[in-house]
Amino acid sequence: MQGFYFMLVSQNYEKMELAEFVKKAYLDYSMSVILDRALPHIGDGLKPVQRRIIFAMSQLSLHNSAKPKKCARTVGDVLGKFHPHGDSACYEAMVLMSQSFSTLYPLIEGHGNFGSADDPKSFAAMRYTEAKLSAFAELLLDKINQGTVQWQPNFDGTLQEPKLLPSAVPHIVLNGTTGIAVSMATDIPPHNLAEICKACIKILQSPNLSEDQLFKLVPAPDYPTAATIISKKEEIEQVYKTGKGSIRTRAVYMENGKNIIINHLPYQVSPSKIIKQIGSLIQSKKLLSLDDIRDESDHENPIRIVLHIKGNRQNATKIMQNLYALTDLEKSFRVNMNMIGINGRPQVKSLLVILQEWLSWRINIVKLHHLWRLDKISKRLHILDGLLIAYLNLDEVIRIIREEDEPKIKLMQKFSLSEIQADAILETKLKNLARLEQIKIKAERDLLKEEQNTVKEILSDQKNLKKEVISELKEAIKKYPNSRISPIVEMEKSVAINIESLQPTYGITVILSKHGWIRAAKGHNIDIEKLNYKQSDGLFKAVELKSTDEVVIIDNTGRAYSIAVINLPSARGLGEPISSKIKLSDGAVIIDMIGGLKDTDKILFSTNAGYGFMSEFQQIKSKLLAGKQIINIGDNNSMLPPIIVQNEKTQKIISISSIGYMLCFDLSQLPTLSNAKGVKIINIPAKSRLQNNEILSKINLFYPNDKIILNAGKRIFTINPSDIQIFMGKRALRGKKLPRGLCGVDTIQIKSSLTSY
Repeated sequence: MQGFYFMLVSQNYEKMELAEFVKKAYLDYSMSVILDRALPHIGDGLKPVQRRIIFAMSQLSLHNSAKPKKCARTVGDVLGKFHPHGDSACYEAMVLMSQSFSTLYPLIEGHGNFGSADDPKSFAAMRYTEAKLSAFAELLLDKINQGTVQWQPNFDGTLQEPKLLPSAVPHIVLNGTTGIAVSMATDIPPHNLAEICKACIKILQSPNLSEDQLFKLVPAPDYPTAATIISKKEEIEQVYKTGKGSIRTRAVYMENGKNIIINHLPYQVSPSKIIKQIGSLIQSKKLLSLDDIRDESDHENPIRIVLHIKGNRQNATKIMQNLYALTDLEKSFRVNMNMIGINGRPQVKSLLVILQEWLSWRINIVKLHHLWRLDKISKRLHILDGLLIAYLNLDEVIRIIREEDEPKIKLMQKFSLSEIQADAILETKLKNLARLEQIKIKAERDLLKEEQNTVKEILSDQKNLKKEVISELKEAIKKYPNSRISPIVEMEKSVAINIESLQPTYGITVILSKHGWIRAAKGHNIDIEKLNYKQSDGLFKAVELKSTDEVVIIDNTGRAYSIAVINLPSARGLGEPISSKIKLSDGAVIIDMIGGLKDTDKILFSTNAGYGFMSEFQQIKSKLLAGKQIINIGDNNSMLPPIIVQNEKTQKIISISSIGYMLCFDLSQLPTLSNAKGVKIINIPAKSRLQNNEILSKINLFYPNDKIILNAGKRIFTINPSDIQIFMGKRALRGKKLPRGLCGVDTIQIKSSLTSY
């Protein structure tokens, strides 16, 4: 089959390396995302989609005093005229600007379901909801049609849209914003209007204002929720100086009898999430001090989460401290004050730089407005001067209009008028040729000249422009709500505390059966004999502990597994298989259960290969389901039951091999290790191990004055304290041979010792 060949017919194309093309294309895309989508501008503090929504609503006359219109109408205008993107994203941006729990100063007043603090995205479809601009949004549109903004063509060149809105307040830090661009992001927190405006006034009055002086006026952000800001003063100041960091907030609660009522949550934390987190802690028994949680939020109480305390001896402060550490009741918010500056470039700025740069931008806006007004006055005075000339020569003007073929040109030549003046005279109605109208024109001219002088005076000195900006800021403080919502109280970051400090402890007995069924009974001195077991099963071991303790299971492979006793089933039933709590390796057999010890208490571990060491109780705990390897037993070896050490300085070790060699030495000769093979306890020659299968079969601890009784079948051999010296030696020796008939010692009994088996 013939191959197909393609040929470029036109030669009008540009050649470019693929790597270079991809680099350029990605760079163009990145800059588009940064400048036209994700980052706000320092001037009006808005992203393009927000700016276009507000402008489109103003064009639809949806001002605060007007009746609201369907959101679908607004979204349609935004997409069709200015922002050709997805309708759902546009509507979501619109909704976000209306939510009082998301935005400190809402820019849109919504009518209908615009979501809730519990689920901000539960808003109704745009065909059901209505909206109009809020009163606060009028600040962003201040004098928009009076020369204050630069205009640019919309996406299809048929309409004009503003590059920026002429915001009369530093909106960039009032409502804050979040956004993710390519390789950069922004997280600007909201601030109190009065604090920011007063800071701006102070900067204008004192250009050399220091950052420390600024921080006295603006102590911290102000979030839409009344959660307490607990970050230290130094931390907040560092955030403001660098433009980066984090602010930590904490929920507010009150005590009401046996209830804890949470009535204020951190910003952007939903009640349902908190309830789910606390419920999970209660279910997993990590929070034993609560037995119920209810959501009683309603219209009067937007946030009301009720926690019911179990028992009468609980400390609400400690409970909340634990919840702060384990849930989003205490949360840090990232601060990254990245924005597009006046120079059109993205940059992370300090708070002082932001306010200074915004003020310079706003002063220029005010200047542009006055220049526009001065131009309007000049044009109007020019027309009025022409009209006055016409009134002074009214008969001649009428004659020229009646008789001349080109009255406009004749008027311009006769009275030295401009084209604009001539047009104004020709457009004047007959009824306006009365003498009274002449008086009105003179009065208007006098007023305009007075205003012209005032505007020129303002423009002649930068101080006058600053005074006008100060006046605007003071007016904003008076007109809009300015009381702080988020209180500021310095506190340390919460750390999870031990359950034991929250939960009253009580005695508990853990019972493990021979077949590996485990359960727990409240109290000590339980009558074990009365407990029921499965057929052919029976008691393996019972340990008396406290309800806040952990019990440690040890198997013959040298692994240890920890289980919180509070998580064990009641002893009223048969319990649960141990496999539901831990994961034993294949072929592993449980050899002991230990509990009720202090973390620093020591335990003797050994293997039948003749090696061992001591380890602290805290070193063998493990929350892993598969446990923790505490001793390396080696191939074809097994671990001997562990022995709890009572006094390592005075106790001694007795070790007996399977063919009757016995060695005793001071326990202090054994080191304290963790996860090791250990050191040699008794010497078992390799030859004897191979020929006689000799192993370390028995080990125990005793005190110098204890009597040792060895049981081997029917034979009993007693070693008195005075005779024990025969077998004493140093660690790792061969030891002494026991009398004939004692090769296979079954048990070692220690009289007057606490340990016996």
